[in-house]
Amino acid sequence: MADPSSYRPSPGQIPDSPGVYKFRDEHRRVIYVGKAKNLRQRVANYFQDLANLHPRTRTMVTTAASVEWTVVSTEVEALQLEYTWIKEFDPRFNVKYRDDKSYPYLAVTLNEEFPRVQVMRGAKKKGVRYFGPYGHAWAIRETVDLMLRVFPVRTCSAGVFKNAARTGRPCLLGYIDKCSAPCVGRVTPEEHRELAEDFCDFMAGRTGTYIRRLEKDMMQAAEEMEYERAARLRDDAEALKRAMEKSAVVLADATDADLIAVAEDELEAALQIFHVRGGRVRGQRGWVTDKVEAVDTSGLVEHALQQLYGEERGDAVPKEVLVPALPEDTEAVSQWLAERRGSQVSLRIPQRGDKKDLMATVQRNAQQALGLHKTKRASDLTTRSRALEEIAEALGLDTAPLRIECYDISHLQGDDVVASMVVFEDGLARKSEYRRFQIKGFEGQDDVRSMHEVIGRRFKRYLQEKERTGEWEEPQEPAPGATGPAPATPGATGPTPGVTGPVPAPVLTAASPADEIEPREDDGRPKRFAYPPQLVVVDGGQPQVAAAKRALDELGIDDIAVCGLAKRLEEVWLPDDDDPVVLPRSSEGLYLLQRVRDEAHRFAITYQRAKRAKRIRSSPLDDVTGLGETRKQALIKHFGSVKKLRQATIEEICEVPGIGRRTAESVAAALASTAPAAPAVNTATGEIMEEDDGGAS
Repeated sequence: MADPSSYRPSPGQIPDSPGVYKFRDEHRRVIYVGKAKNLRQRVANYFQDLANLHPRTRTMVTTAASVEWTVVSTEVEALQLEYTWIKEFDPRFNVKYRDDKSYPYLAVTLNEEFPRVQVMRGAKKKGVRYFGPYGHAWAIRETVDLMLRVFPVRTCSAGVFKNAARTGRPCLLGYIDKCSAPCVGRVTPEEHRELAEDFCDFMAGRTGTYIRRLEKDMMQAAEEMEYERAARLRDDAEALKRAMEKSAVVLADATDADLIAVAEDELEAALQIFHVRGGRVRGQRGWVTDKVEAVDTSGLVEHALQQLYGEERGDAVPKEVLVPALPEDTEAVSQWLAERRGSQVSLRIPQRGDKKDLMATVQRNAQQALGLHKTKRASDLTTRSRALEEIAEALGLDTAPLRIECYDISHLQGDDVVASMVVFEDGLARKSEYRRFQIKGFEGQDDVRSMHEVIGRRFKRYLQEKERTGEWEEPQEPAPGATGPAPATPGATGPTPGVTGPVPAPVLTAASPADEIEPREDDGRPKRFAYPPQLVVVDGGQPQVAAAKRALDELGIDDIAVCGLAKRLEEVWLPDDDDPVVLPRSSEGLYLLQRVRDEAHRFAITYQRAKRAKRIRSSPLDDVTGLGETRKQALIKHFGSVKKLRQATIEEICEVPGIGRRTAESVAAALASTAPAAPAVNTATGEIMEEDDGGAS
């Protein structure tokens, strides 16, 4: 525990202008980010008598070892920089809302020549129009199915679209009039884009225009005695009305607003957001967070606004944002929201009428979400604690293994050999800590040797991190004739606990993959391999466990437990034991080990399949030195396929713009040295497929 007075800056050093400050721990990791109108006043508040500080603030300042700040021009800039740094450094003492799931959106890809309607999750993409989020993907598909009667926009994937264009036959939706079939030219790109924009207008709340237009056309068709057309228009109008009924009117004045409600106790807070567009609830989402910093309701609201709108622009930021409490600096937050929207944004607390009633509904949802979360968490904490205690008891560990790392090897008959490392902390997956490895130390299939290589590389990086931060220095060899220990290197803090014997220099081997790049020094970001586990689990039996233990012994690490989980009988193997540890089938400890093992297997096989697919898609042109992606595509476009390019002469290759004679000779030589692959066969029709664009990737 650090004494805050040891790193307290003198009052004259701190400017009295707006800015953002960072607290760092002894390893230079950023642990807290804050902003202030007046840096001098705000930072000085952290260095008062510890007894006067909130317990969470007291923990933060005693964990920190230094403080630094950045001056900005305005409070709005400070708000934006604070959000950027929290996102970049992931400080442990800042409130961060966690989605309890990945919410699906209804997305329209207006950035494509033929826009597509689809379900999307994850990060938003530029040029894509989003609606939602929705509670369930099936709710989106039901809505889309109703609306395709009126707005027959493309919903197929790129592969299906290209295949239909090649064969001249649309998919089933094209035949039943739920797609305008732009793939076969039934509509022009301009007409299809107009359909997509009308779809977006309807989803954005401008519904009355389309329904009135359909009803008018229906009456006109009836007057002209075109009763079949009138019936279709009637059914279309009914479909749109059913789509609208899925989201009832909650605000009569067709308001666009987001309503945010917070339910909290001393330890946790739950947030609920209702997205209202055109007076209807178009989406709902919820977050839960631990109150790791001393923060009140207004602070929770400000953090929520940063996370909600930090990456948004334009109409994604509504005209009105209704909150239960205003942020401390309401004017700066409102100005920041207005800059992101491009027009004025009203940030206020609803006082009366429909908006106050709807806010009460959102608040009830937040209270229920917090209660449900606490119930689940209490049960989950009890189960996870019991599982960790059972593992510790079964393996003879002194303490429960709060950090578990599991490793798995994956390959296909000795090709594309890869490994995965997954991390569980407190019994929960920590996906940001997952790592993957390519086995490059040798060729062929040898799971035991692969496991030894991966464990060795991972813990060499761990030792390297400890050396870099000064937590451990390699022992110095004494000079000839000298007695006693070598003098300590400046900055060293002695040997690492648990590391004994001669330790090889923690240098990366040539087999280290490209994704193990040395992190920048002292940048405050979480490091890749800086934290050791209490338990290493390997997928396999006695041979894999022995290989992992041998790798740790070679590095002089003796304070990390190792075990293996064999799939056959779910036996737990320990180093140097001839008999396995058999946990009861109903054991929570066994369930946790199985989840860790299965997650490592999933992560490894996903990586291995991706590598195999990339290798299969590779082209002979990939090996031509100096031939980039643009010129590869130019060659394929000119000749039509690799097969026809292989038959071309050097002079014919030189005719392609940008291809000189030397490059043409290299291309011809590369294609001549590779035998053409066997023709692909369509297993459904028996048709022999021509080579496509060569798979250049």
